[in-house]
Parts: sequence; C-alpha cells; structure tokens
Amino acid sequence: MDNSTVSFKKSATNYGLIFGAILAGITAILYAVSLETLTKWWLGFLIFFMALGMGIVSVAKSKSLLGGFISFKDAFTSYFITIAIGLLISVVVSIVIFNLVDPGAAEYLNEQIIEVTRDMMRSFGAPETEIDKALAEMEGKNNYAIGNLIQGFFIQLAFYSVFGLLIALIMKKKNPNELA
Repeated sequence: MDNSTVSFKKSATNYGLIFGAILAGITAILYAVSLETLTKWWLGFLIFFMALGMGIVSVAKSKSLLGGFISFKDAFTSYFITIAIGLLISVVVSIVIFNLVDPGAAEYLNEQIIEVTRDMMRSFGAPETEIDKALAEMEGKNNYAIGNLIQGFFIQLAFYSVFGLLIALIMKKKNPNELA
C-alpha cells in the first residue's frame, strides 16, 4: 500500500470523525434543548444532505490527494469510510444517551414518534383501522433499544452506500498515464 492510499484513507477517516462529531453534537444539543426536534421530518432531510455533502467532500479531497485521479473503488472507499465512521459515532452517542444516561428520554421519544405517525397518517387520509394497526405495532417497539439502533446503523449504511456508488461513479477519473 503506497503513501497516497494511506493518505486518502486517513483523510476519509478524518472526515468521518468530523461528520460523527457533528451528528453527535446535534443529538446532544437537541437532547438538552428540544427533545421533540429529534422527531421532526426536516431533521432527517438535513442529516441526509449533510451526509451526502460530507461524502462528496471526502471523495473530492481523496481525489486531490491522489493527484486529481481516483478509481471508482477508491472513490467509494473514501465515501464509505466517511459515512460509516460518522454514523457509528452517532449510534454510540445515541446508545449512551438513550440507554445509559436517560432511558426515560427514549420512552418519551417513542411516544412522540407514535403521535407524529398518527398525525401524518391522518393527514394522508389513511383509514382509522390502518392507523390503529400501525400504531399498535409501534407501541411495542423501542426505537432506541441498543439492538434497534445497531440495526438502524446497518440500514442507514446500506442506504447511504447506494448514493456512494453513484457519487463514486460521477467522481471517478482515470489517470491516462496508467496502464489498464
């Protein structure tokens, strides 16, 4: 493994740590200031675009470190490392806050999620029987249980990886001086 490979992976790791710190900061601040905000739909969109932006910046920096050329594999690797580390830090912080520090906050958020779901389903005109059925399933689930947070990590990682594949495809640039 040459120095440029180590360098771009280190850069991707650093972006992942930054992304994780941002996500952890958002979670901690909203936990302290406005717990209900963690259930808002727009927060999910904000985090989604932040993740894509951080992944793109990571790939662009890696491309720069590799002399302006990057393979599809290296572009995806850079993106994946950044997203995986960021999401992992976020999950660890959520486990600490909602399972060790304040499990009552997790119970409160689960109740809020049920209310938000009820309101959303009603606004879409769902029949009351379907709403009751969906809410009954949700009432027995703790979204902040350690297993559910870990499962969510892998689901998010798979989801973001799809976008990572597209970003890697767009950002790749073959070095014309290298042999095929």
